Amino acid sequence: ETFRITMARLLQDPSKFHPSEWATANMMQRVSTESQKSRSECMIAESWRLVDEIEKTTQKTQSDVNKKIEQRREEIKFWKQELDNKLEQIVHETELLLTFKNRLERALESCKEPLVIAQKCLLYRQRRVGIDLVHDEVEQELVKEAEVLQGIIALLGHTLEQTNEQIRQNRSAKYNLEMDLKDKFTALTIDDYCARLTNDTPDMMYADNAVKIEGNFVSPKDWVDFSNINVEKADKQRNNSLALRALIDGILSQTANDMRKHCEMVNVAFRNRVKEVKDAKHKLETLLAMVMDETASQEKNIAALKKAIADKEGPAKVAQSRLEARSHRPNVELCYDRVQCSLMSEVQEITKNIQRQVEMMKEENLLKDALAQAETELKGLSRRQLSLEEEIKVKENTLYIDEVLCMQMRESVYINNF
Repeated sequence: ETFRITMARLLQDPSKFHPSEWATANMMQRVSTESQKSRSECMIAESWRLVDEIEKTTQKTQSDVNKKIEQRREEIKFWKQELDNKLEQIVHETELLLTFKNRLERALESCKEPLVIAQKCLLYRQRRVGIDLVHDEVEQELVKEAEVLQGIIALLGHTLEQTNEQIRQNRSAKYNLEMDLKDKFTALTIDDYCARLTNDTPDMMYADNAVKIEGNFVSPKDWVDFSNINVEKADKQRNNSLALRALIDGILSQTANDMRKHCEMVNVAFRNRVKEVKDAKHKLETLLAMVMDETASQEKNIAALKKAIADKEGPAKVAQSRLEARSHRPNVELCYDRVQCSLMSEVQEITKNIQRQVEMMKEENLLKDALAQAETELKGLSRRQLSLEEEIKVKENTLYIDEVLCMQMRESVYINNF
């Protein structure tokens, strides 16, 4: 009974579908499935086409990037080579300029001793005395030499300052090249790494914020200009250094020639002056010898005069004494006896002798005058001798200063090419 009731309920249930509906539903499922399959097939085909297109685009883009990386590497290598060349040039030029700086320093040091010697010579020559303290050619040339040496020292000092500044500029250019090369080396290392990366490189990871442009990026033009400026600055400083070296070489050559020229002029003036002083000294010595000979002759003359006067005084005194004595004979003794005749003859002779005595006295006075004149001349000769001896000492002092102190000291001056 229960079964029967259940079956009746199933047959009468309004929720059941009609067989036609079932058939329609199955057909719709088939149609829907075929449509979905068709769309899926189209989607798959499109996907494969898109995958192929993306693959080709990706490969092309990556190939272009690889080419650009290679081009960039070549650009960096080119500029790196340029910078290397300029660095080598500026380093070599700086080394050469340093040798010229050393030459300048040696030249500057070499000028000090000749200047000191010239100044010492001027001081020594102030010790000349008397008429020899003259502003002669030697002194004029010594003053010129000291002025020339002071000018050369000032010029070399200024040139040395220029050289130090140029070395600083060269090193500044060198530093900029080295910094640029350092950055180029780093950039080339990074791009070499990038060039080695492939799709199969292991241990690659995504980089966060890789695609970004920050404010410190520069344009390719700025990048080229930066290195170009460094190269141009290095070239400019190298050319300046070359010009300065040529200038230094000319200055060193000219100053050495000027120093040698003035040194020789001073030495020639010294030799001429020493010769003049020696000639003057020789003439003075000749005059002194002549004066001394004349002095000896005058002394002999005075002795002869004194003897002549003495010789004349004896006979005169005897004659006067006899006459005086005979005039005093007493009384009768003063008579004309036999002796008187002889006395008369003797008186006549005495008279004659008296006349001769007068003449002898006159001669004696002349001899005394000659003696006085001779003694005056002797005193004059003595004074002349003293004057000549003093003047010879003056000349000897001058010769000692010029020939011994100055000329021997100047022999140590030797001017090499700087």
